[in-house]
Amino acid sequence: MEAAVARSEERLWGHPKGLYFLAMTEAWERFSFYGMRTLLVLYMVQELLLPGRIENVAGMDGYRRVIEAIFGELSTQAFASQTFGLYAGFVYFTPLFGGLLADRWLGAKRVVMIGIALMTLGHFAMAFDWSFLLALLLLVLGSGCLKGNIAAQVGHLYEKHEETLRSKGYAIFSTGINVGATIGPLICGLLAQVYGWHIGFGAAGLFMLIAAIVYFAGLKYFAEDRAVAPEGEILPPLTTNEWKMIGLVVLVLLITMCQSFAYEQLWNVGMLWVNERVDLTFGGFTVPTPWLASEDSLASVIALPLLLAIWAWQGRRGGEPGDLTKIATGALIMATSSLFLALGSLSAPDGKVSILFPLVTFFLSGIAFMYQWPTALALVSRRAPKKINALMMAGAYLTLFVVGVGTGYIARFYEPMGDTAFWFLQAGISATGAVLVLLFGGTIRRRMDALEAPG
Repeated sequence: MEAAVARSEERLWGHPKGLYFLAMTEAWERFSFYGMRTLLVLYMVQELLLPGRIENVAGMDGYRRVIEAIFGELSTQAFASQTFGLYAGFVYFTPLFGGLLADRWLGAKRVVMIGIALMTLGHFAMAFDWSFLLALLLLVLGSGCLKGNIAAQVGHLYEKHEETLRSKGYAIFSTGINVGATIGPLICGLLAQVYGWHIGFGAAGLFMLIAAIVYFAGLKYFAEDRAVAPEGEILPPLTTNEWKMIGLVVLVLLITMCQSFAYEQLWNVGMLWVNERVDLTFGGFTVPTPWLASEDSLASVIALPLLLAIWAWQGRRGGEPGDLTKIATGALIMATSSLFLALGSLSAPDGKVSILFPLVTFFLSGIAFMYQWPTALALVSRRAPKKINALMMAGAYLTLFVVGVGTGYIARFYEPMGDTAFWFLQAGISATGAVLVLLFGGTIRRRMDALEAPG
């Protein structure tokens, strides 16, 4: 264990070297994920679900019968949005089992390797109509193995007392996410527009191979897996205080879901709204719809150094915002982001909307993300009991399962409500998160601090 700790403490620019390999792995994995995700609902609505194509998808008849038995009869848009929502949700549900597999048996490293292999196969399977549902299944299982465990590995690089450095480490890790999420939609979107959907999906598979290479190259810099019970040994049960801490962490994660509902809707109905309502033509060139999604991630990358500088300046004066304050700020910014789509709809009720409205929306959503998600991951990593740390990190992603499925359900109201009312609804949902922090945030923080106090 001493050798493992020494490797994890090798530093570059103040952080363990392993952080940068994990961030680069996540960057290429997110390239694949977001490149494919920004195409998905458009691909279904514009091509895959149309007569003459839908019949080619293995298992689609049975799948649609099951979905409509649960959610009722659905239009093409509603069925595509619900399918997207289920996919977007389940990629964050399966990490719960991936975290359990890592904590109890295989360790995070082995499970991440399995996840990379499954996701690579899934992305390549997206390149064919017949294997569409199989591709989604492989991607869901692969994400379950990878997501929570690679995020937990970031936290394992830091000691308990390095709370501020850990938060900044997760911000750097999230920048890797956003670099990949910026480039992925640009390249995959352009390839899909010029050469066809399947070429765009195939490119995502190629970059999962790069993610595998980067991860294997950085293995020696990662900390040893934690909390894996030796053979024949049972881990001690959680204490009463640990259970109380788990409850408080879960409460915070539930509050963050308000912002996540509005944020995730941008990749579902948001892509359809941009494609249908926004004037994307410039000098004879049509801007691919997924390029708008890239702006969100680009804004997150641009915002990171500025936010770190602001927080450092506030910290030197004893006033850096706490985790919950940052989460509330993100919720308010995301509410403003959704409001710009509502204003865009109001500006041209019967015509094309200026591209300026979605440009502002996706820029603000990227900043909102940086306030909320890295902060939430750092809070879970720091506060969750070590015995189930990877499992709790997976629990953070579990909230996005609920959000994904819920977003798909809410998307069915887009057509009957109209776009203006729909985006006002999203703004209100996100603002609710800020209100909840204002009401209960101080009490939650004090209780967490009391549970961690010595004695």
